[in-house]
Parts: sequence; structure tokens; C-alpha cells
Amino acid sequence: MKQEGIFFWKSAPFVKLLLAWIAGILTGWYVMPPFQLLYIFSGICLSVLLFSFISLIHLRFRYRLWISLSAFLLCVSAAAILTQKENIRNRKDYFEKFYQPGDIMTLTLEEPPVEKNKSYKANASIQYLVRHERQIPVSGTFILYFSKKDSLIIKQKESNKLQYGAMLVVQKTPQPIKNSGNPGAFDYERYCLFQGITHQFFLRSYDYSILNVKNENALKTLVFQARQKVVSILTKYISGNKERGLAEALLIGYKNDLDQTLVQSYTNTGVIHIIAISGLHIGIIYWLLQLVFLPLSRKKNMKSLHFICVIGGIWFFSLLAGAQPSVLRSAFMFTVLALGDTLNRKTSVYNSLAFSAFVLLCMHPFWLWDVGFQLSYAAVTSIFLFLKPIYHLFYFQNKILDFLWKINAVTLAAQILTLPLSIYHFHQFPVLFFISNFLAVPLSGIILIAEIVLIGFYFTEPVAYGLGRIIETSIRIMNHFIEQIEKIPGSLWDGLSVSFLQLFFLYFTIAFVSMWLFYRKTTFFLFALGMLLFFFGIRAFSFLKSEQQRKIIVYHVPGQTAIDFVDGRHYRFFGDSILQQEGFARNFHLKPSRILHRLKEQSRAIHSSEQGLFMQFFQRRILCLKNNIQGTLPIGKNPEIDLLVISKPSDFSLKEILQQFHVKQVVFDGAAPYYKTDDWKKTCDSLHVPWHDTGKSGAFVMNIR
Repeated sequence: MKQEGIFFWKSAPFVKLLLAWIAGILTGWYVMPPFQLLYIFSGICLSVLLFSFISLIHLRFRYRLWISLSAFLLCVSAAAILTQKENIRNRKDYFEKFYQPGDIMTLTLEEPPVEKNKSYKANASIQYLVRHERQIPVSGTFILYFSKKDSLIIKQKESNKLQYGAMLVVQKTPQPIKNSGNPGAFDYERYCLFQGITHQFFLRSYDYSILNVKNENALKTLVFQARQKVVSILTKYISGNKERGLAEALLIGYKNDLDQTLVQSYTNTGVIHIIAISGLHIGIIYWLLQLVFLPLSRKKNMKSLHFICVIGGIWFFSLLAGAQPSVLRSAFMFTVLALGDTLNRKTSVYNSLAFSAFVLLCMHPFWLWDVGFQLSYAAVTSIFLFLKPIYHLFYFQNKILDFLWKINAVTLAAQILTLPLSIYHFHQFPVLFFISNFLAVPLSGIILIAEIVLIGFYFTEPVAYGLGRIIETSIRIMNHFIEQIEKIPGSLWDGLSVSFLQLFFLYFTIAFVSMWLFYRKTTFFLFALGMLLFFFGIRAFSFLKSEQQRKIIVYHVPGQTAIDFVDGRHYRFFGDSILQQEGFARNFHLKPSRILHRLKEQSRAIHSSEQGLFMQFFQRRILCLKNNIQGTLPIGKNPEIDLLVISKPSDFSLKEILQQFHVKQVVFDGAAPYYKTDDWKKTCDSLHVPWHDTGKSGAFVMNIR
């Protein structure tokens, strides 16, 4: 056992380096030590390593622990420095350090605008701030939203003026990107920051002008043109909208035409990895390229050319797919494998994985928080660890049955390490994932190969039309199969909530169970049992805590009223009826909070009563000013109001209401008109009434003891 462990660390040195690098990234983001301290610390560690390098061998052996520790800490320091430097806000030329109201900005579109429901969306980088005819070079990236209500913008889009490389002059104050502020909500602000984006613009045609020059990168231009050509070919030969959208996502990761209902079906059945380009796609591309360039590999003097052709094809496909983390990981993996094959050397799979992850995190440390990055590495590691033991559980002489079992064995193996992450991030578990993968995985592989052949022979119309019909029919069969699986009762275990600490103990449980199965040591079984007890202990405590909660949550939902009255694990909703229906607004704004608080809806009233817009929840009195308030206020009375929620009110005098009632707290929700809230806040301040604006500070939570 000990010898196997020593052999593993020797054969996979990049695993240790990767662990140190990850520790440094976490230190750089969460601790944020001063640069000066990090540089001094790095200098000390580097001095120790240099001294050990020139010292005698017996001294190296005597102080090997300090040398190893210095190497580890040097790696941690370097990663912490890189992480802080990668944060756009720490850059010396970050635009916000120089921007003044009234400055003109020169921006470059970094991608073709994508059509949304009410706008066109694109990312743009800033080159200069222009102030008093003086150009100030700065850096930063913005999200631009071009209004579709503006006919001039539509004409500019159709005439290709608003395309990648277009340079815009904008004189408008950018808006900072903020989270919704609702409990448990997705941290969109951090997500954008990790991509170097901190602000956004909502533009009409009079807010900007297009320059006659372009700022393009030849490689990016080629990639966008190639992607557009592929999309046009698929559009021509695949007629169905749902089928074409899936074909585009499957081949090049183009998701603009995807049917969102279909995406939800693939998510709920555990086959979303088919749509998200991953190692499966790169593996098929790698196999095809190996097949095409096989004659070159058989000649000794052509092996280098074979390697260049295969790897060149993989990387070109990766660029077409948008250079997503999962694609880059797979491209690195197969590059290492192909290099080892060319040099006739076999490398450790885990060392190759660690090496690819290390390089990616050197390129962009914030990919560590990318869910796709995490799931990708968890899946590949899980397959290498558990595929053989699972596959050898059953033996089939029939080759077809054996092939089908191997596909399911791969799916089962991948789920072992991805399941905890999936529950942690998505709060759901597709119970019938092994059934949906049974058809979807092999069929998606066949569809991908057919699409590649279609792109290769698109100029031969009879062949292209035939392939288009085959692809469309195959995708329709796969979609129908997935949608039917989703309809099976109990196919999805939804609303799961796992904390980071629970995730930690869950992975330790999996690790010790695996070691017990591999090595049959009772000690590992006892450790696994202990980790599992910790997991369920924390979970039981969280449920007990949830049973004791009582609170009122006023959510921030743009244009809507949404209030949850929480009693234990039950809640009663008050607000607009659209938020009671299954849809984006409910799932995005309300569902994360209810999962976080472990809530389930109760149809009957929970210690509350309604009289018009007055409500009482335990000992708290709530008044919601919504729509026409005439006749709802009891004139002549002077009751205490614990919570006044202002939401979509008609014309009224807040000062009169605050003087008529003893109001303890005012809340402006997402439906309150923003152009009036500033005056209302001044009124509250003049009467010394505390106020809370959900648009600025997120949801308001009143805990009731």
C-alpha cells in the first residue's frame, strides 16, 4: 500500500504541483495578501531552493522537508500573485480608476451581437477614454445591450456594421453589474468579474456612433467566419428549429438557437453533457483524425507530420467550439497522449490530467470556479478510477451487449465524482440518467460524425441533403426519447441542498469507500462510516435549524411583487400570479431561496390573515402598497406597521402614510418605480423611518423570534 502511494506520487508529480497551485489561487482570492508580502515570501522560498541546488547532496537529504515545503510555498505564492493580477480591478490601467462622468469611451466589439428577446447582446473591450481631446489608454470589458425597439440598430445589425471588430464611440455612464441580491441566488457579479467584466451599457442608437475603422484579430475573424459558415450549412440542410439548434450546439457549441425547453429536458435527464462540448466530442474528433492521417503514422519520418495534423485539427475544432474550459482540457489531454505516442512513451493518465489543469489555471486562475471545468475534471478522473471495476462487474459474450454495457459503465463511472458537484451546484439529481445515457451517448456520437461528414461534403448537394435528413431524424428520435424519459414520475430528484462542508465530507466518504473496495482494509471502511456520519450529522442539524426559522422575505424581482412568509420549512407566497407559474422568473429569483431555506409550499394559511393589503404574520403587521390603494387604508386609526412594502403604487403621499401610521420599516421592492424612490427615501429620512431598497441592496429579510 505504501509503495503504491510512493509510486503514484513519483509517476504523477504534477498532481502535487496542481494542489499547491490551487491552494495559491484560493489564497489569492479569499485572503488577498499584499503583493509586497507575497514577493518577499516568494524571494525567501526561491533563495532556499537555490541554496539547496548548489549545496552538497547530504545537506539536501538532511533538509529535504524544508526544501519540499519551500517549493510548495513558492508555488502557492506565485499562484496568489497571478490570481490577484488576473483580477481586472487590480490592474493599473483599469478604466474605473480614470473614468469621470462625461468621458467618451472608445470600444471594440469582441464578438458578433447575439439576438435576445428585447435586445442584441455583445461583449466589448475599451481602448481609450477621451477627455478634452486627450486619449487615455485603459482596459476593461463591458456587456452591451442594443435595444431592438430602435430601428436604426436593426439596420446596422443587418448591414453588418454591428459585427465583431466594429469600433464604437460611446458617451454614456456605464452601469455596474450587480446580483439580484435574493438569498441563494447565482453570483452573476462574480461570474462576470472572473471574465474581466464589471459594467454594462443599455444603448439606443443616439448613445453611440460607429467609426469607419475596425479593430480585428485575424485568427478570431477566421474562427467567427468558420462558425458562421458551419451554422449556414446546418441551417440549409436541417429544417427543424429544435433539431438544427441541437445540431449547432453538438458540433461547435453554438447555443444561440437552442430551444430552452429542450435544454431543460436534457438537464433533468442527466444528458446535458451532450450539448456542452466535452471530452466525448474531442475524443471522436481525435479518433477521426487518427483514422484520416493513419498512413502518415506508419512511416517513421512522417510521425511528426502526423502529430502536427492530428493536434492541429483538435485545436482548430477547440477554437471553433469557443475555447471553453472543458474543450481546452480535452485538447490538452489528447495533445499529451498524442505526444507520448509520437515519442513512444507512456505517461501517467493522472499526471496528464494534472498537467492540463495546471496549464489551464496558469492561463486563467478563475477557471477554478467554472462549473464546467470542475465537472469535466471530476468526470474524466472518475472514469479512469472506476470504469474497470464497474465494467468487470458483468461479463457479456455477445459483443453488442458488451458494447452497450461498456457505454453504461462509462456513464456510471463518471457519475461517482460528478454527482456531489451536480447536487451542490444544480440542486437536483436525474434518477434515470443511466437509461437516458443508454441511447443518447452512442446516438450523439453518430450524429456528431454525420455532421462532420456533412460539413466536409456540403458542396455535393445530393449527399448533403441526404445527410441532413439522417441527422435531423436522428436528433428528433433522441429528443423524443429524452422528453419521454423526463415525463416518467420520479425521474428527477429536485430541490436538493448541500453545503460546501457537506460536499467536503461526501467526497471523503467516496474516497474511503473506494479505498476499502480496492484494498479491503477495515480501517478505510471505518473512516468512510465516520465521514458519512459527519455528513448526515451536518444535514440533520441544517434540517433542525430550518424547522425553527420564521421570517418574511421581500424579494427583488424587476417589475414584480414577491413576498414569502416562512414558518419552519413551509412558506406562503404573496405577489404577482406570474411568479406562481413554472418559468424563468420563478426559477431564477425565488427557487434558489426556497432551496436554501429547505422550503415547501403550504396551501393553507400559516398563522397569517389578509384584509385587503394588510397582512399579519405572527405578531408582525405588514402593509403592501400595490396598485390602487384608495379605500384600503383604515382612516382614523393609528396602528403600528412593522413592515411597509411599496410595490407598484398609484399616486399617493408617502409622507401622509408615515404620519398616519407608526411605520417601523419601509421596503421598496423590484416593482417600485425607480424614478420615485429617491424622493421617497428623502421623505423616510426626514421622518427618521429606516428604509431598504431591494434594487440597491437585494432582498429584505425580517427574522421573527
